[in-house]
This record gives sequence, C-alpha cells and structure tokens, in this order.
Amino acid sequence: MIRCSTCNATLNDGTAFCAFCGAPQTRASSPGGPVPQASAPGPESSGMSPNVAGALAYPLGFITGILFLKIDPYKYDPFVRFHAFQSIFLSCFYFLLIVAWDALVGALAGALVSAGLGSLWNLILPLYSLLRLAMVLLGFFLMYKAFKGERFSLPFIGPLAAKRAG
Repeated sequence: MIRCSTCNATLNDGTAFCAFCGAPQTRASSPGGPVPQASAPGPESSGMSPNVAGALAYPLGFITGILFLKIDPYKYDPFVRFHAFQSIFLSCFYFLLIVAWDALVGALAGALVSAGLGSLWNLILPLYSLLRLAMVLLGFFLMYKAFKGERFSLPFIGPLAAKRAG
C-alpha cells in the first residue's frame, strides 16, 4: 500500500493515478515512511481537488454555484468556475422551464375540463414527473462528468458558462 502524494489517500502498489483526486503518482510514499501532515488550505493547497469542487457545484444549483464562485481557492480555477456558472445557468433554465410548464398546464387544464376531456389530466401528471426526473438525472450526470475531470458542456448553457468562466 502507498499513499497519494497529493491528497494522502491510501492506494494500491503500482497505481499510476490516485482514485480519489486523480493526481499522477510518481512520488507516492509507502506506509513505513513518514506520512505528511495535512495542512490548512492555503494558496498553495486547496481543501478539495478541482474535480470534486466542480462536482459539488451542482447539487443545490445556483446556491452551490455562487458559493464556489466566492470561495477563495476555487474562484480562480477555470474548471471550477465553468461548472459553477453552468450550475447557475442550468438552475435558471430549470426555474424558467417549471414556470412555463405551470402556465401551460394551468391554461390547458382549464380548457380540458371545459371541453369535457378532464381524463387527459392523467397523462399530464406523469409527463411532469418524467420532466423532473430528467432534471435530476441531468444533474447527477453533470456531477459525474465534473468528478471525472471532464468539462462537459451543455448546449446553449455550456458556451455561456465557458465565456463567463474565462
């Protein structure tokens, strides 16, 4: 067993990259040797690797996006900034989509009931559930891609995020 030279995680012998932070393992230390003490995050070392911070920009949407744009070591990292902006823009898109959906369904429900087609309401509710499920799955997918260190760009939203991230 060896230790990661970046995050100090325990790894198998001969591992080329750390499974936790993704850092290449050219200077990994063995458990018999001295184990470096964890230091407080500073300008030279951040608490999390950029891929973890990028993934954590998505769970609470614009809240975590803004948070990672304000936290000191991450607000300068282009990878984290991209995912934070993409999270913010995606949350705004979700909000606008739900408002438009509610307006459409509200108008459609009144028309369906007045036309005597109230049973079509049973089709609208599952569509709303599928839409929400798709939103949640997209969020998990973006978190996974960020955790793997990929800069996955959504159509329309991704280029805006890339432009804002610099």
